[in-house]
Amino acid sequence: MTGSPEPTSPEPISPEARQALDQELAQLRVERDAVAATLKGAGSDTAGDLADQADELQRVTEVARLESRIAGITARLSEAATAVAAPSDVVGVGSSVTLRFADGTQETVQIGELANESEETLATYDSPLGHALLGHRTGDSVTYDTPAGPTTAVVLGIGAP
Repeated sequence: MTGSPEPTSPEPISPEARQALDQELAQLRVERDAVAATLKGAGSDTAGDLADQADELQRVTEVARLESRIAGITARLSEAATAVAAPSDVVGVGSSVTLRFADGTQETVQIGELANESEETLATYDSPLGHALLGHRTGDSVTYDTPAGPTTAVVLGIGAP
């Protein structure tokens, strides 16, 4: 089997990823509130100069960006709250997957929610390899893109999430 099936149900989230998203959400809310507090009220009738207006527009844009990220994190956390853990015979977020790559090397990677620079064997679920592995079983061959071009890997084993 090649390619990557699309997940049909919400992906579970690891406790570490949930904690990281909760922390980011709290920081974003504080930042949004601080920027929003600097905005002039809608009833303000002072025209100000062009620099003031440009600064105000930049802050409005920043609040909108923060709101968008807050909404995305909130949706992901809500989705994860309803997700059920992936079966241990299918690759999902949190799975530990042993692979044999095209060059014959073998490696075990963890499929995670968030990238962690200190974890060299972590593949995020939305990376080319992580995305290709989702939904696959032991014995399946997957194809994914690398900077050197497409390559394949065979799933040798799956550990429970």
